[in-house]
Amino acid sequence: MREAAALREAAALALPSREQALDLLRQMLLIRRLEEKAVELYTVGKIRGFLHLYIGEEAVAVGVMPALGPEDNVVATYREHGQALARGVPAGAVMAEMYGKANGCSRGRGGSMHLFDVARRFWGGHAIVGGGLPVAVGLALGDALQSRAAVTACFFGDGAVAEGEFHESLNLAALWRLPVLFVCENNLYAMGTALARHQAQTDIVRKAEAQGVPGEAVDGMDVLAVRAAAQRAVDAVAGAPLTGGRRSLSLTCSAGVAELASSDVAPDALLRRADSALYDAKHQGRNRVAVASRPPVVPERKRLAGRVDGSLEGTC
Repeated sequence: MREAAALREAAALALPSREQALDLLRQMLLIRRLEEKAVELYTVGKIRGFLHLYIGEEAVAVGVMPALGPEDNVVATYREHGQALARGVPAGAVMAEMYGKANGCSRGRGGSMHLFDVARRFWGGHAIVGGGLPVAVGLALGDALQSRAAVTACFFGDGAVAEGEFHESLNLAALWRLPVLFVCENNLYAMGTALARHQAQTDIVRKAEAQGVPGEAVDGMDVLAVRAAAQRAVDAVAGAPLTGGRRSLSLTCSAGVAELASSDVAPDALLRRADSALYDAKHQGRNRVAVASRPPVVPERKRLAGRVDGSLEGTC
């Protein structure tokens, strides 16, 4: 009887209502359209500095955020446009920040890689690979010392697992039983280096478990799968009756991502990259973390030159 009830509850969580499904789709489309507009503006010099696109990973941010409450913390990487939008930061404030304008979410001082919103407890945007991991542990520790019932979600890429702070942060979070949800957005490549070329152990879940942090792997291209896994993880992290107390957990989401755009790349070269397909999982051996082939990065060049979603027009 209890197992049947648990299955019904899981099914209800996995299958959203029509309104919820449309909202998930709307959020993913908003992220995609903003990123398409951003790369267009970058190629004509309107956005300067560095630009890291979230195209291909929309389902991860949109799937995780519904599990978090307004009192929870979110820490992201330098590829954080999607997480900021999914957290509720207005698209206009995000675009204004990339323009370097005073009405940007970081008052124009952070740019693409440093989006912050104190009111929404969105703590960046960190340009250093793995730099957000110890920040997340510190936020969770501060909440614990102040007896605040909050969860800290920390997004990072597979490249960050090669950094020392990955192991140090997970170790301290497990040791102090801090309510941290570590979300690894695994796109199989750290910049241009395949995961199997820089890690002897490519199963990131096992890496987390080695530090005492239980984990789960999920298809990051499936927003409903991510949504269900994130809710399970947050319930466990927050001290649901099933777990018997607070703990840290890791969630590894396998997803595709657009190529990096940086200030030393000419516009023509950037467009050539944008027109190409994402890296495919066939270039390396598959494992339980790496699933699904990758979709195209962005629409064709002629689409980039045309009008992009009107909701972004006149935001800056």
